[in-house]
Amino acid sequence: MRLTPHDGFGRGTLEKGLYIGTSPASYLTLLAGDVFRLARLQWVMETSMLMTLANKHRSSVSTIARKYAATIETPHGLRKCFEARVERTGRKPLVGRFGGIPLRQNKKTVVTDRQLAPVSTKRKELVTRLLAGRCEFCGRIDEVEVHHVAKLADLGRSGNRPPWADLMAARKRKALVVCGSCHADIHGRSPVPALTE
Repeated sequence: MRLTPHDGFGRGTLEKGLYIGTSPASYLTLLAGDVFRLARLQWVMETSMLMTLANKHRSSVSTIARKYAATIETPHGLRKCFEARVERTGRKPLVGRFGGIPLRQNKKTVVTDRQLAPVSTKRKELVTRLLAGRCEFCGRIDEVEVHHVAKLADLGRSGNRPPWADLMAARKRKALVVCGSCHADIHGRSPVPALTE
């Protein structure tokens, strides 16, 4: 039997004949105050591994679980895990382990996260136009609204369209930031008095 990452035992390095895994549980248990919630994740990961191995070896999950079940000594006492061992002549055995990590909180852990670089996102042009607070049709500074059309083709042909539609077509914009009065004019309603009047 050859141990590879595809056997379901995860990735890690061999050190002194033991598998040092990079299990998510080994990182998560350091600070989490509610480590008991990780038991469900551990169960899902173990079941997934066992089902993968059972399918690969055309066997049942319970048979694979019995075949690879092991108990190891840890600083926190004996722990159950799954272990695959390949004996080699003249060398230390090749061992792959899954589990055996105690889910305990370590209150003395120090977090050494990297400081992330700030992400600078450019504002959308429409947001900048809205924040300016200026009507793009009459130029008045007032509370603004947005008049929009689904497609520029909906504006009609040049020559027989209103001035606001010509402005939208000239700017090639489906949205026009306008004051309340101009927006009412565009929709054919009676204009609303401006706040400054």
